[in-house]
Amino acid sequence: MKKWVVGVDLGGTSIKIAFIDTLGTIITKWEIPTDNREAGKNITTDIAKTIEAKLVELGQTKEILYGVGMGAPGPVDYAKGIIYNTVNLAWEDNYPLSDKLGKELSLPVYIENDANCAALGEMWKGAGNGAKDIVCVTLGTGVGGGIITNGEIVQGISGSAGEIGHITSVPVNGAPCNCGKTGCLETVASATGIVRLATEKLHAQINHEGLLMAMFQSQGKIAAKDVFDCGRKGDELSLEVIEEVAYYLGLALANLGNTLNPEKIVLGGGVSKAGEILLGKVQAYFDKYAFSRVKDSTKISIAILGNDAGILGAGWLVVNRMAMQE
Repeated sequence: MKKWVVGVDLGGTSIKIAFIDTLGTIITKWEIPTDNREAGKNITTDIAKTIEAKLVELGQTKEILYGVGMGAPGPVDYAKGIIYNTVNLAWEDNYPLSDKLGKELSLPVYIENDANCAALGEMWKGAGNGAKDIVCVTLGTGVGGGIITNGEIVQGISGSAGEIGHITSVPVNGAPCNCGKTGCLETVASATGIVRLATEKLHAQINHEGLLMAMFQSQGKIAAKDVFDCGRKGDELSLEVIEEVAYYLGLALANLGNTLNPEKIVLGGGVSKAGEILLGKVQAYFDKYAFSRVKDSTKISIAILGNDAGILGAGWLVVNRMAMQE
């Protein structure tokens, strides 16, 4: 009998879940809302109940499952199954997530940071295409990251490795970041950061005539997508913003490349969908600042798994642990 693993991508508003075979094929996937009430006491129970209900729906029992892998937001202790900071989930810090869910399901549970799981997913079944040395950078509302070396996630002494979004990119007069520092890459390369940069330029050049200014004045706000759309039509202010974003991102990726020399740097998240108007410039700055052998050997690719990256990477945690035990 072919057995399955469970991949869980735990978010602050929803929980994505999938049954996955050991070759990385998704059998079925679904999602449920995250219940943050009462200090999050129902979250693990809800996950256990929905997995059991889905098994019944498919005419299966828990015997078909090897175990559960889960990506969770924030730093985790992979060995102990503890999640340290749980601001978006309402749990107490140092929450014993693996033990809690494991007892609910009577199955082994392995947890990892959600960005790391996305990186593992792309390595296993996505743009990584089996490469064992990868850096994944997710450019969304914030900037997330995961570093894989020789097929293993780099976790660091406190589970905080791979915080690429918090590389200091603007050391002087940088914008405040949610982490408490200033000038983080997240403040200039996330969708939020792009909107901030563009809005600041619009306020500073209030008499400027252009597509983005007209949009801003008519709507009272703009989105990161608007900056790229206007840039493609030649809007000068939008192109200034895109150039600035590409500079900071290309420089950060070059420094990561110079440190790690990965086979691939995989870019995901909504901002990565901007296409050539951003990525071509990022590549140019990467080439400018990367060590020559790094420039020649490290390829920048676009993530291809979308929302499935996290659940596949979580499933890989179980498959990998099985392989280690054999």
